[in-house]
Amino acid sequence: MDKTSACSGHAAAPVKLACALRTGGCAGCNVVGLLREVGLRPTRQRIALGRMLFAKGHRHITAEILHEEAIAARVPVSLATVYNALHQFTEAGLLREIAVEGGRAYFDTNVSDHHHFLFEDENRLVDIGGESVSFGGLPTPPEGTAISRVDVLIRLRRRPVAR
Repeated sequence: MDKTSACSGHAAAPVKLACALRTGGCAGCNVVGLLREVGLRPTRQRIALGRMLFAKGHRHITAEILHEEAIAARVPVSLATVYNALHQFTEAGLLREIAVEGGRAYFDTNVSDHHHFLFEDENRLVDIGGESVSFGGLPTPPEGTAISRVDVLIRLRRRPVAR
């Protein structure tokens, strides 16, 4: 498969990741091609989960929510399999993992350079453009390491209503 044609619903993507990662998803996205493109074997479960993830546009999702969606769509998959698939997709560069606290994490289908607002009262993430956050400087990383990326998570709470 040509590395720029993983999606039958849009024109060829300019880089190795398919249109689902660049344009916010499409109904015609060829998940099989996308998985092969990044070196993952297209199993029935990965294909089903990939379609659920990428066909709906950019989204932030937890393993539990994706598992509930799979069960509702009658996709026979365990929560452990959902976690495994999400981590495999992340390692392949198809998703970004956003750890919010302890063991709780969201998976983001938008792998571009950006940051997030976390509405704590709603457990909801909203994208912030990468250009919207600036730094005066970053610390020097320890010897033998390099900064791979910077993730900013800004936590928000609704202000109490004045009475």
